[in-house]
Amino acid sequence: MVINMIDLHTHTLFSDGMLLPAELVRRCEAKGFRGLAITDHADYSNIDFVIPNVLKACREITSVSKIKVQCGVELTHLRLEHIKSMVKRARKLGAFIVLVHGETITEPVLPGTNRAAIEAGADILVHPGLITEADARLAKRNGVRLEVSGRKGHAYANGYVVKIAKKVGAKLVFGSDSHTPDDLLDRNYAERIIRGAGLEEKDIQEIFREAESLIGL
Repeated sequence: MVINMIDLHTHTLFSDGMLLPAELVRRCEAKGFRGLAITDHADYSNIDFVIPNVLKACREITSVSKIKVQCGVELTHLRLEHIKSMVKRARKLGAFIVLVHGETITEPVLPGTNRAAIEAGADILVHPGLITEADARLAKRNGVRLEVSGRKGHAYANGYVVKIAKKVGAKLVFGSDSHTPDDLLDRNYAERIIRGAGLEEKDIQEIFREAESLIGL
């Protein structure tokens, strides 16, 4: 069984993280990662800066590293009317994986963000909080994955997200939502969090197979 970690939700100092992309990747290599997506926060003000610069770093690093690094983005606290166009804009700028910052129970995200992100066809709705069953069903139909979060606060709703996703058959992925070196999780710890949310071994393996597919492994 492959035990190497894949993380689809990380941040660098291009948004509110602490590390340069090069150091983030090196620390992930040291923890035995196979791949990661760098998904810095973006809105209207910085998306044209963040994605091209992260994309450049990913290309440079991937050319000499065994670890697969993809450029992503986390669209954060957008107005509902702008989410669809911003998802398209992110892809046009080169984002390989597009996340939308969901309705976590710990932040004042606009109600309706979960639905707008799903309708926009984001790859992952991260920390979706108390997502409705109707939205989870739409996520299944649209191929939008729901995140089991490794981040304190956002993780409070993991059990609920898992319950709803399992009920309707929506796909799940895991993300550490790392901002600091201490936030980075190895595979064993990530699996403990996923089990704590109520999933079994077969579900865990499916979560990481989905991550492999998304990151292009």
